[in-house]
Amino acid sequence: MDRTAWKPFLKRWSEEWQIANPAEEPGADPWLGFPPASPEDVEALERRLGCTLPPSFREFLLVTNGWRHAGNFVWRLRDTDEIGWMRDLDPFMAELYDDTDDEAGEGAVLARSLLISLEADAGVVFLDPGDVDERGEWAAYDMFSWTAMGPERYDSFYEKMYDFYAGFHALDRPRCETQREWDTKVEQARLASLAGEVDEPLALLKEASRVGRDRANFLLFQMSAMLGHPDAANRFGHLLTGGHHLSWTLDEDLFTAETLPYLFVQHERARGQGTESAVAGLMKRGSDRVQRLIADHRRRAAEPGFRVRFGNPEFDAAVRAVLADPAGDDAWPLLRDALSLWRPMSDDHLAPISLLADPRTARLITPARGREILGTRRACPL
Repeated sequence: MDRTAWKPFLKRWSEEWQIANPAEEPGADPWLGFPPASPEDVEALERRLGCTLPPSFREFLLVTNGWRHAGNFVWRLRDTDEIGWMRDLDPFMAELYDDTDDEAGEGAVLARSLLISLEADAGVVFLDPGDVDERGEWAAYDMFSWTAMGPERYDSFYEKMYDFYAGFHALDRPRCETQREWDTKVEQARLASLAGEVDEPLALLKEASRVGRDRANFLLFQMSAMLGHPDAANRFGHLLTGGHHLSWTLDEDLFTAETLPYLFVQHERARGQGTESAVAGLMKRGSDRVQRLIADHRRRAAEPGFRVRFGNPEFDAAVRAVLADPAGDDAWPLLRDALSLWRPMSDDHLAPISLLADPRTARLITPARGREILGTRRACPL
């Protein structure tokens, strides 16, 4: 990441931060940075440290000597006069762990690290000169005491800064061009998934979810469920208990018909393991609307003769015919063939996850077969 790439990225970040946090004085400069460090300033810092800085951090300083609001919990990054070794600037943090004999251990990393944050919410941001890649980039970390977790690693200073930027979008949600660009990409990923692509849409939806695009979260949940990811339900449950206004409108019909039956299967499994399920979390912390939908579903499920529907009538009938066929060994090929009749309920529907809500069909869908379903060209919505 050189200066020509840092400048537009940081300029956009500053402008979007201003949208989310309007200045009290109209027309105030939105720039979150400072004047650039001079080459002489950076060289003096390197002489003081006794090493060459990693490229992305060095170039960053030559664009802005420090930074404000690096993340929602990091209020200021240090400038060239303030940067130094953790052991000198924060000895308590440098000696927090006692595994310094292990070069890869958290204690050794902290003891040798370069502290680059100045003001943060009970946390630090630092670079590790003992973890260098082929580009000369040092691994970057942040660590906050209130997370009850150790240092979180990123491949470079730029990757850490992009993570801060994504986190800002996920929490502050500025109405800006970046959000519109990601919404366009999410729609492209949806169409690619329906066309039978798997890995590229999956990666794009993960990135869009990272910047707070809630529709991407819901689409990602469906793909993850089909692929057998054990945390799919809880990740989706977290979306609806996040305490922020959603950037997308939950389709109540789809949620009731496809999502809730799947979530209740996971609920029973979690109860058996003694853990809180997504449904349990939603019943405690979900919105009034979500709690109403859950209560309505539970009442219907308790009625005699209730059964999960497998989507549109043609597909539902085909699946039930497969289940009624006594030739159990042929059930998966027959179910796979029935997919040609499946139709999504809406533009937010990617996969027939209701198949995972009935033990007779769920047992047929291994993660590999779930990938095969996702790899099948599926019809466009009605």
